[in-house]
Amino acid sequence: MAASIEISVRTGRLEDVAALLAFWLEAAEGTDRHDDPAKVLALVERDPEALLIAEIDGRTVGTVIAGWDGWRAHLYRLAVAPTHRRQGVGTALLRAAEERFMRFGAFRADAMVLHDNVLAHHAWKAAGYAPQPEWARWVRFLPSPTAEALTEEITAGGGPDEAPAADGPTA
Repeated sequence: MAASIEISVRTGRLEDVAALLAFWLEAAEGTDRHDDPAKVLALVERDPEALLIAEIDGRTVGTVIAGWDGWRAHLYRLAVAPTHRRQGVGTALLRAAEERFMRFGAFRADAMVLHDNVLAHHAWKAAGYAPQPEWARWVRFLPSPTAEALTEEITAGGGPDEAPAADGPTA
């Protein structure tokens, strides 16, 4: 019989940001995100309990962002280290996130999952989540100096080799 692994889940701290950005590069499948340390810092400063980190022996092995906007419960950035998948890390993170949501009175949680991330589909289904076919995600990119510069490059024909993905960056 395999030895049980003790997974602890804690909330994020300001000093975690750099390590989390590196972790997401390793563990996030099919990501098209444009991570910004300032945005992760803002999340931790605004709602430190939203960022959940799974650890084994003090090492980060998973994350999820459990966002609560006062109305709905949203899950983002469920990422598990490739070396620790199928060992209960995702389950522990989702359990902690769902407990957080239930304390707020939420009755449902939704997750952002890329269509092409089939590996994630299996994990979400195993956790009891299912796609909701009657809904679609509608996105509008908000103006920013970076977005405006990119739009000008693309319009001028001198932009990057590929335009931004249709579903764009996600939080």
